[in-house]
Amino acid sequence: MTIGIQMQSVAVGWHVYEITRSPLALGYVGLAQFLPQIAFSPFTGHVADRFDRRNVVLVCYTAVLATALLLLATISVKTMLPLYAILFFFGTTRAFVGPASSALLTHIVPLEIFPRAVAWGSTVWQVASIVGPSAGGVVYALGAGKHNDTARGAAIVFISCALLTVLSFVSIARMHIRTGRLEQKAMSMDTLLAGVRYVLKNKMILGSISLDLFAVLLGGAVALLPIFAKDVLHTEAWGLGILRSAPAAGASIMAIVFANRPMKRHAGAWMLFCVFIFGIATIVFALSKSFWLSAVALFVVGASDMVSVVVRSVVVQIATPAEMRGRVSAVNFVFVGASNELGEFESGLTAQWWGATRAAALGGIATCAVVALWTVMFPSLRKVDRLEDVAEK
Repeated sequence: MTIGIQMQSVAVGWHVYEITRSPLALGYVGLAQFLPQIAFSPFTGHVADRFDRRNVVLVCYTAVLATALLLLATISVKTMLPLYAILFFFGTTRAFVGPASSALLTHIVPLEIFPRAVAWGSTVWQVASIVGPSAGGVVYALGAGKHNDTARGAAIVFISCALLTVLSFVSIARMHIRTGRLEQKAMSMDTLLAGVRYVLKNKMILGSISLDLFAVLLGGAVALLPIFAKDVLHTEAWGLGILRSAPAAGASIMAIVFANRPMKRHAGAWMLFCVFIFGIATIVFALSKSFWLSAVALFVVGASDMVSVVVRSVVVQIATPAEMRGRVSAVNFVFVGASNELGEFESGLTAQWWGATRAAALGGIATCAVVALWTVMFPSLRKVDRLEDVAEK
């Protein structure tokens, strides 16, 4: 599924920029996917807790298939509104599948090895995130051919995504796990907002997910990669694929390290330090004029971000009661969605104002400032020592 979605993301970004040549249009791609995540977040977590989480995932995978087919059907349309509508639908699907799939992991893996399982799960996801953008860029370029038929290149990518989604659906359907209904209370404002109240009360969870929110919101430059690839680094779709894969490559290597050698001590301090490195690497990427230096900087961005992912995932899932994991995960995914999709809009907007290079550089500086501020505001996060101790609470 991740390979297909990443391929689709590369095709959408490149296709939109080929048609519009507008950084703001790329920003709207992210905004269209983020708005449903924040709009439906109270319901997505409740659905994950009230219904069988495996069945929720299967319904969402069906919707992902519909998204790929809709993108394929509208490939020749030159206006952006139909595309944004489809991406809004896709964002709605992601809003529901995120909490359900995240909470499903705790039903598969024993809690005592959950931190290691998170690292292995992240490794698989990151490997797919390396293969997906690279494959998307190559397939797009081959499909477009020497005449640069962008519609044909994007269409082949969307067909590939649809086929991979079918394979993903079959894989999940063959799992024999059943989570059942964990939240017994009927839907009400009290049950819908329980996850929000829990996060606001638990400063360790709030600090970990809000750090990711503001760091990636301000420092994320993924939405601008088509601009950097074409106008700064002067490469083609294959180059964009490599740039999109570089953060995942760094993250996957870091995840493998964590899977084999789990973080022993000072997890909170390491998380803050690595998010600071994330900001520095973003600045290097923004100022680079070399394709390979840019790729290395993005590699470091992904490797440093993985530390935050592992620590945050363990804290959110293990420090939360089982019957509330869907709703707390929904809050987490709103923060993650804000950092990614809303971050894409922020990047596109600031790039429209100041230019891509200046926008990315200032974002990296702001990320470093956020780390300094969070170190003071959330001492409970800074003092997290052993992840196993978090799991025992």
